[in-house]
Amino acid sequence: MKRDDTPGPADEIRPGDWNSGPWDGSDGSSGEDRPRETAATLDGLRERIRQGEAVRADRAGGGDGHAGDDDDGVFGAGGDRSARASGRRGGGSRRERRDRRQGGRQRGWSPDGPQEGSPASQGPDADPEAVARAICLRLLTMAPKTRAQLAEALRKREVPEEAAQAVLERFSEVGLIDDEAFAAAWVSSRHIGRGLARRALAQELRHRGVEEETVKEAVDRLDPEQEVETARALVARKLAATRGADPKTRTRRLAGMLARKGYSPGLAFRVVREALEAEGMETDDLPGEFG
Repeated sequence: MKRDDTPGPADEIRPGDWNSGPWDGSDGSSGEDRPRETAATLDGLRERIRQGEAVRADRAGGGDGHAGDDDDGVFGAGGDRSARASGRRGGGSRRERRDRRQGGRQRGWSPDGPQEGSPASQGPDADPEAVARAICLRLLTMAPKTRAQLAEALRKREVPEEAAQAVLERFSEVGLIDDEAFAAAWVSSRHIGRGLARRALAQELRHRGVEEETVKEAVDRLDPEQEVETARALVARKLAATRGADPKTRTRRLAGMLARKGYSPGLAFRVVREALEAEGMETDDLPGEFG
């Protein structure tokens, strides 16, 4: 290709290149015809672009053609598919698009129903008992609950008292709410898993709204000998960590640990003294109570 002398990149086409090259005279046309042919070609391209923009604008504005039909389009079906593919790529992954669609459907909803002021809340009011049942089932699915805990949850969500009581009664009848079973399971799991004594276990059950009679029945099932053995195991586990301290400090730390788990002071100091004596330590001067 013949180039101008003007400095520039090697692959840059300059004005002089339009009038020279291997096509000179190859098509039998004169040099005067080439500018006219070039202008005609450019005019044709501009017309095709205008037609394509008009078709796209008509479709976007809700024209007669369907969005997927491209029989009359100037760019053909391949161009329309490319545009749709480009739109999908710009919209993120398939999971992201699905999440956006689901988010749009669920917008205005909370786990217990439509949010106040959202479009979903403008419909007729839901059945209060149906709402109460949904709340209770969701909470029971996550973890066991006492009747008092469920009643408090319904109050916080402003479920009418009559509907709440009806649902709680029904759940109690079918065994979905059972405070006695809850208390028994709580005492067993918390004593084995955390080493809690009867006093701490009773306090936890009261905090969860279990009636006093049910609390007493549950903690009385805990064998006193089992409680002592658990206290000894707790002290044995912590004993090595206190060996750098003096005997009185060790005694207070170990007895305090047992007291925080609900053991009585008498039992706590007795178990600690036994553990220190097993190490060969004199315990006559050690405290027997918290001072």
